[in-house]
Amino acid sequence: MSWLVYITVLFPLLGFLILGIGFRKLPDRITSWIGPGTILASFVISGWLFVSWPSHHLAISTSHPLFTWFSSGNLSVSFGFLLDPLSLLMMLIVTGVGFLIHVYSIGYMKEDPGYARFFAFMNLFVFFMLLLVMADNYLVLFIGWEGVGLCSYLLIGFWFRNREFGNAAKKAFIMNRIGDLGFLLGLFLLFTTFGSFRYAEVFTGASRIPAGDGTIIAITLLLFVGAVGKSAQIPLHTWLPDAMAGPTPVSALIHAATMVAAGVYMVARSGALYVLAPATLSVVAVTGLATALFAASVALFQNDIKKVLAYSTISQLGFMFLALGLGAFTGAMFHLTTHAFFKALLFLAAGSVIHALGGEQDIRRMGGLKKDLPKTALAFLAGTVAIAGLPPFSGFFSKDEILLTAFSSDFLWGLMAFAGSLITVLYMFRVYYLVFLTNFRGESHREKHIHESSPVMILPLIALAFLSAAGGVLNIPALFGGQEWLTRFLEPVFPGTETIPGDHGTLSAFTSWLLVAITVTGVVVMIYLAYRVFVRDRKGIYPDSSRRPWLPSLLSAGYYTDEIYRRLVTEPVQRFSGWLYRIAELGGIDRAVNGTGRLIKWTGSILRYIQTGHVGFYLFVMILGIILILACNIFIRG
Repeated sequence: MSWLVYITVLFPLLGFLILGIGFRKLPDRITSWIGPGTILASFVISGWLFVSWPSHHLAISTSHPLFTWFSSGNLSVSFGFLLDPLSLLMMLIVTGVGFLIHVYSIGYMKEDPGYARFFAFMNLFVFFMLLLVMADNYLVLFIGWEGVGLCSYLLIGFWFRNREFGNAAKKAFIMNRIGDLGFLLGLFLLFTTFGSFRYAEVFTGASRIPAGDGTIIAITLLLFVGAVGKSAQIPLHTWLPDAMAGPTPVSALIHAATMVAAGVYMVARSGALYVLAPATLSVVAVTGLATALFAASVALFQNDIKKVLAYSTISQLGFMFLALGLGAFTGAMFHLTTHAFFKALLFLAAGSVIHALGGEQDIRRMGGLKKDLPKTALAFLAGTVAIAGLPPFSGFFSKDEILLTAFSSDFLWGLMAFAGSLITVLYMFRVYYLVFLTNFRGESHREKHIHESSPVMILPLIALAFLSAAGGVLNIPALFGGQEWLTRFLEPVFPGTETIPGDHGTLSAFTSWLLVAITVTGVVVMIYLAYRVFVRDRKGIYPDSSRRPWLPSLLSAGYYTDEIYRRLVTEPVQRFSGWLYRIAELGGIDRAVNGTGRLIKWTGSILRYIQTGHVGFYLFVMILGIILILACNIFIRG
C-alpha cells in the first residue's frame, strides 16, 4: 500500500514538472489533459485507499516513511506520510474538489496566454496541500504549509502585469508570514518539549502532561497564530478579500480545498494537544465567533461578487474555529467538508457569471441573468441554499451541528452564532437576487453578449451542486434518524475530546428539535426579508457617487481595518524605513564606501607623480630604499 500513498502525492508534482518545464511549447490540448488528469489520478487512488480502508478497525493508522530527511544528534526527521481517517478525508476533498476546479479551468482560462503556466501552478498547489494533510510529522506539514503560501502568491498574482494584482499577492504572502512566525516558534517549543516532530511521539508524550500545563498552552497558542494567518481569522484576515485578484478558479481552490482549510485541519490534527489546553480552546472559540460575526456583517454591503464570497469564507471558517474551540472537532471537519462543496460551487458559478459579462464583477451592474444563464443560476441557487442552511442541503446538517454545540456550551454563544448564520442568509440571497432576478443594470454592450458557459464549465457545477445538496448524508445526526457516519469514522483521530463540554448530545431531544425549528424558521424569514428589501423595494444598491448611511459605509469598508493597519503599521514602518535609509544607508554605508573610493583616488593621484619614466630616478629611489632599510636595521639592533 505504501507505493499507492507515495504516488498519490507525486502525480500532481509530476504534472507540475511537465507543465512547468514545457509550458512555452506544450499545446493547450496536451495541457488540458495533463493538468486535470494528474489530479484525477490522485483522486482515484485516494478513493481506492478510502474504499479499502479496514472499516472494522477504524482506529488503525499507518505510517509510510519515504526516507530520512536529516539527522543531527537526537533529532532525526523522516520524510513520511500518515494514513488515517482524517488524512483520507482531506485527501478526497483536496483531490476531488481540486479535480473539478481543474476541469472548470479548461473553459475559463482557454484564451489566456499563460494557460500551461496556470495549470502548472495549480498542480503545485494541490501537491503541497496533499503534502500538508498526509504528513506524519509537523516538519513535513510545515513544508506543505509554506508551499501553499508560495502557490497562493504565484496564483493570486498570476496576472502580474497588473500592479494592483501584484500588490494583492504580496499582501497575502506577507500577512501569512506573520502567522507563520508564530507557527514556527510553536514548532521550536514543541520539539524542545517532546524531542520529536512525529505526531505519534508528540501525542503520546502529551498524554502524560496534565491539562492546563503552561507549556502546552504556549505551544497550542503559537500554533494557532499560524492558523489565524493561514485561515484568515481576525486580525490577519485582510489578505483574503484582496486575494480575489487572481483568476476565479484560483479563488475556488484557495477557499474550498486548499489554503484556508489548512488552519482548521492543523488544529484538528493537533486535537490531542488542544484538549490539554482549555485556555487555548477558549481563545480559539472566541476568535472564531468574533470572526464569523465580523466577516458576515462586512459581506452584507460588498458589491464585488467575489469579495462577498471571500468574506463569506472568512465567516464560515470562523464557525469552524468556534466548533474547534468548543471541542467539536468532528463538527468542524464536517462543516469544512460541506463548505468545500458549496463554496467551490459558488465561486465557479460566480466565475461563470463574470465570464458571461466579459469580466464584470460588480453586482450593481448585473441583474436578470437567470433567463440567459439558467444552469449557472440554478447552480448558484443550490450553493446559496446550502450555505444558508435549508434542509435537506448539506449546510443545514453541518451548520446546525455547530449551532447545537454552541447552544449546549453557552446560550449566549449559541445566540451569537445563530445571528451570524442569519446574516449569512441575508447577504447570500442579496447576491442571488441582485444578480439573477432583478432587472439588468449593466452596460448594454455587455447584455448583448451574455451567454451560458461551455459544457466543460457547467459539468463541474452540476457535480458540485449534487454534492452541496447531498453532502449532509455524511453525518446525519441521530436526532434525524442518522448514523453519524463521519463522527464514527473520525472518532479514533480525536481521543479525549469526549471530555470537553459542548457535546450537543447533552441537550434534550425536545430542546434540539426546538432549536432546529427556530433556525430553519429564521432562515426562511431572512430569505423573504432579502427578497422584500432587494427585489420588491429595490433598496441597498448604492452607486459609488451616492452618499451612503454611516452603517453601510462602515461595513462596506470592512470596519476600515485596512485603513487602521495603514495608519498604525504601514505608514510608521515606511517613515522609520525612510529615516533609517537616510541615516544608515546614505549617511553611513554610502559615505563609508564613497569615502574609501575618494581616498584611494586621492592617494593614486599623489603617487602617480613617482611614475616619471626616467631610469635614473628609479635607481635613485631604489638606492634610497636600500639606505632606509639599512638605517632601520641598525636602529633596531641598537
